Amino acid sequence: MTPHPPATPARPSYRPPSTPHGGPPGPAAASPAAAGPAASPRWARPALLALLLVTAVLYLWSLSASGYANQFYSAAVQAGSESWKAFFFGSSDAANSITVDKPPAALWPMALSVRLFGLSSWAILVPEALMGVATVGVLHAAVRRRFGAGAALLAGGALAVTPVAALMFRFNNPDALLCLLMVCAIAAVLRALEDGRTKWLVLAGVCFGLGFLTKTLQAWLILPALAAVYAFCAPVALRRRLGQLLLAGLAIVVSGGWWVAAVELWPAASRPYIGGSQHNSFLELTFGYNGFGRITGNETGSVGGGGRPGGGGGGWGQTGITRLFSSDMGGQIAWLLPAALILLVAAVWVLRRARRATDAEQAGQRAEFLVWGGALLMTFTTFSFMSGIFHQYYNIALAPYIAALVGMGAGLFARRGGRAASLVLAAVVVVTAGWSFVLLDRSPDWLPWLRWTVLALGALSVLGLLLAARAAAPVRAGARDGEGAQAGDGEPARDGGADGDGAAAQDGAPARPSARKGPGLAVLAAGLGVVTALAGPVAYTLDTVNTPKGGSIITAGPAVQGGMGGPGGFPGGRPGMWRGGKGGGMPGGAPGNFPAGQPGGKQAGKQGAGQGNFPGASRGRFPGQGAGGGQKGGRRGFPGGPGGFGERGAGRMGGMGGLLNGSKVSAKAKALLEKDADHYTWAAAAIGSQNAAGYQLATEKPVMAIGGFNGSDPSPTLAQFKKDVADGKIHYFIAGGQGGPGGGHGGPGGGRGGSSKITSWVEKTFKKVTVGSATFYDLTRKS
Repeated sequence: MTPHPPATPARPSYRPPSTPHGGPPGPAAASPAAAGPAASPRWARPALLALLLVTAVLYLWSLSASGYANQFYSAAVQAGSESWKAFFFGSSDAANSITVDKPPAALWPMALSVRLFGLSSWAILVPEALMGVATVGVLHAAVRRRFGAGAALLAGGALAVTPVAALMFRFNNPDALLCLLMVCAIAAVLRALEDGRTKWLVLAGVCFGLGFLTKTLQAWLILPALAAVYAFCAPVALRRRLGQLLLAGLAIVVSGGWWVAAVELWPAASRPYIGGSQHNSFLELTFGYNGFGRITGNETGSVGGGGRPGGGGGGWGQTGITRLFSSDMGGQIAWLLPAALILLVAAVWVLRRARRATDAEQAGQRAEFLVWGGALLMTFTTFSFMSGIFHQYYNIALAPYIAALVGMGAGLFARRGGRAASLVLAAVVVVTAGWSFVLLDRSPDWLPWLRWTVLALGALSVLGLLLAARAAAPVRAGARDGEGAQAGDGEPARDGGADGDGAAAQDGAPARPSARKGPGLAVLAAGLGVVTALAGPVAYTLDTVNTPKGGSIITAGPAVQGGMGGPGGFPGGRPGMWRGGKGGGMPGGAPGNFPAGQPGGKQAGKQGAGQGNFPGASRGRFPGQGAGGGQKGGRRGFPGGPGGFGERGAGRMGGMGGLLNGSKVSAKAKALLEKDADHYTWAAAAIGSQNAAGYQLATEKPVMAIGGFNGSDPSPTLAQFKKDVADGKIHYFIAGGQGGPGGGHGGPGGGRGGSSKITSWVEKTFKKVTVGSATFYDLTRKS
């Protein structure tokens, strides 16, 4: 069959390969990157539309059940929808007392949505879900260009059903936008690698700059890997590559630095305090609390601030190469992680000898594996060994890299055919099925039949792949094992085609058609392999979609055995049983509520909302914590306080004294704060952003968050607060919500207990007002 010549582009995408005899180059078969959509099979576009539709339904289904999700960010969204100044800075309230502890880019789409449609759960969360659909679409497009529609469909589907991705694309943390921007950046780098065009590399730089304005330095974790691959693999002269990388760096500085420059140059007296910093500096926040502090654990002002030297991860879980496979992390992200690593190594090995001058398509495929693999390894290594704050949902950053490698690797080896390729795929299925069984066995009472079904399907798939490998016949004279006929996306193999399009001639030997036996068996085995790989993630994802999520710490899927001493691995936790339901309970804790909270009810057995107190703790308090907080035995405790924990609902004042969840506001309390609220700059003030957020969202009036998220930021000082009260700017002070260590009970920030000094002064000076179970102090009436 005569190969189809590519359409003539404005600039050639690849150098034309030489003929085996050294003569002038002949017409090369069109590669996916050069041929475009015309090279795709008929089912490709309908399959893509179906993938995007299913993803949209999955991410939008029952979205409003999560309410305002993380009220810390929802309050900032509400503020940004009321005030353009709050919008620009990412302020927690429309009166601009303090910002959230991140740059504001992730808040902007949600704030614009609320401006258009009004304040509601849907208006806040729909932009996040649409970002998820867009991420799947961009990933599909990036993989399809070189690896075909089948590989792209598998990659997009794997991302869509990754549990932590389904979790975060239905939530309002910054991670959703960051994930989209990183996939866009990689897609742009891959386009630049095709023909060395500068515009694509500059576009990638813009994505990285916007990523910095989303979650600061985390956006740059993968930069070294991508820059190195481009420097070594781009199809242009070395001097040009280096110049292009410098231009891309300039694009990063401009797209990310304009906002930083504006904030740093803006007079501090006329802008909000930079939340999360101790000296009102965004650069301090970037390189300290949100930067290198996450690596070292030395995060002044954070939960458990300052880290624990020599603690192997301090209070945020054990660090090490197995961290992301642990009970707390594995079910979130690691389902396909072993498969991705195996396929990455195998693909780089079989493509190791490709040269741009003679094997442009295979060299391009190798470069793409290096890009996605480099991004995976950089992020995996950082997450595995960082000692600072680390939550399970951070793992969404890994989801697109894993999905891309699985789709590309499976597509590459399926199209190469032959015995070696079948053995690689069989090994991947064996490892994936076994690992899925382990992950599912960590929740033995949840869908107990599923793990055995996965194991059985995996065994059938492996058997089919081994039989297909045995039946594989040589396809050309002198061909190496594993380099047989290749059919792309359901198309028949062609003689003389490029890799992935037919049986290629080698060393001048004529190609001959494949003598495959039993192609139906291979297809069936591959299909069973896909089902085996995705069954566990799909089940976890469906559980996630059907479970409302709220608060600062959320996880995907059912509860698991062997988790750390608290969701997210809070300081003071230790290995134990993180499960509600049957006989659970944290080590050392009698059966009861997970801390100080409500009975599990229908939610028992999920996300820790069932039984068990923290080790050595009295009911409702963290380890070593008495009724007044403080420390015990040299270990920092957390302020006690009523309220549930995590996503299973906040109590009266939210988990951990208002640190983890927004407050639940009664109708009477709402009416109290709304009365005459327009006569004040702030309707109320509260210790900690989450405590303030609940009241602000209920009333849609500014509520000052004293001390920021942890209650430990020195904003405002006692003198500043007294002046605001004297000037008649604040109506009520909301009791409770003591925040994290160092806020209400002394420690870093707040001038050594600034929040507690404010609380003490208010309690001694002003009249107490009790509404239901909530306590307020009227700052216009002295006691």
